[in-house]
Amino acid sequence: MKLKKILGELYVQVIIAIVLGGGLGNFFPEIGKSMKPLGDGFIRIVKMIIAPVIFVSLTLGIAHMTDLKKVGRIATKSFIYFLTFSTLALIIGLVVANVIKPGSGLNIDPATLAGDVSDYTKKAEESTVTAFLLNIIPTTLFSPLVGSNILQILLISVLIGIALVLTKDKSQNVANFLQDLSAPIFKIVHILMKLAPIGAFGAIAFTIGKYGIASIKNLLFLVGTFYITSFLFVVLVLGSVAWYNKFNIFKLLNYLKEELLLVLGTSSSESVLPSLMEKMEKAGCSKPIVGLVVPTGYSFNLDGTNIYMTLASLFIAQAMNIPLTLEKQILLLLVAMVSSKGAAGVSGAGFITLAATLAIVPEIPVEGMALILGIDKFMSECRALTNVIGNSVATVVVANWENQLDREKLNKALNP
Repeated sequence: MKLKKILGELYVQVIIAIVLGGGLGNFFPEIGKSMKPLGDGFIRIVKMIIAPVIFVSLTLGIAHMTDLKKVGRIATKSFIYFLTFSTLALIIGLVVANVIKPGSGLNIDPATLAGDVSDYTKKAEESTVTAFLLNIIPTTLFSPLVGSNILQILLISVLIGIALVLTKDKSQNVANFLQDLSAPIFKIVHILMKLAPIGAFGAIAFTIGKYGIASIKNLLFLVGTFYITSFLFVVLVLGSVAWYNKFNIFKLLNYLKEELLLVLGTSSSESVLPSLMEKMEKAGCSKPIVGLVVPTGYSFNLDGTNIYMTLASLFIAQAMNIPLTLEKQILLLLVAMVSSKGAAGVSGAGFITLAATLAIVPEIPVEGMALILGIDKFMSECRALTNVIGNSVATVVVANWENQLDREKLNKALNP
């Protein structure tokens, strides 16, 4: 009975699925590659519910705040947090790349590079600041609810939430309807998450089957450097933030183990957005805080992506023996700060933001991205994991700042 209970836990099922998928991809690569639809299908299923979850959560979160100044204060504090730690992540990636020098000694001639990066550079052109500003404005009021652009969903949710506050004497029925609608929406999330092991199995089988363990041998140093840097960022930087706000980072990671394992299997942080919001609320963060911080963090608080951007950029420069002065590295940092926000609403943001950054920094040829095209998949898991952990910590911290953190619930969640 005890074994049956253990096997019934979602995180155990995801672990088993990852192991089986990895084994299938390694020993039967062709069959592993054919499992791709399982992983892609699960991510599409989850993306299907993301728009309703964000809309209902964020709109209700704002509608429940009768003081609009409070909404502005929470948003301001959230963005100050996002900007601070996203920038810190970029700086850490820059420092590590200069100290470790993972690309040194490869002596790559840009003219000999192979690999098609045209699709990424095309998307990078769409992620400039101007395109970003246009991208955030939807064509109609409700079109974002049938799309996948998180930035547009955030904008519409905020506007409708504010409108409900300003017309609360006439629109209470609308708020009540949205409150009732949230119950079946999150029930759908619970149902869909039961498919997580299948999605994780398919995604990891395809990854190992297509690229293989041996394919990353020559670039293992870069992959290892990125994973270690991200780990230290989580433990030392986010761990210190957690300690200062009186909670334990390792206990939070244990609490979110199901979500983190699913991210590891699917390489997608979006696959856990709905369940992450629900769990953060259960951990004592108020509904308005969760509804505002988590979705906006998914677009603007990309710690893992930012570490990757500066680390990968300098790796490419080092591999091609391109010297970058301190001034040029600072320029790279500033460009990365802007491009990471510009590509926030673009699918596959990690590799695309790198393309956007290199397109603006001419010293490093965009063709150099071909060097890491083959191993980017192996780094995407770490990017997504770090992003999710960073947003989880941000939610607790902002809730604590606003005195909207139920310590009793938090302690109960982190100490089961």
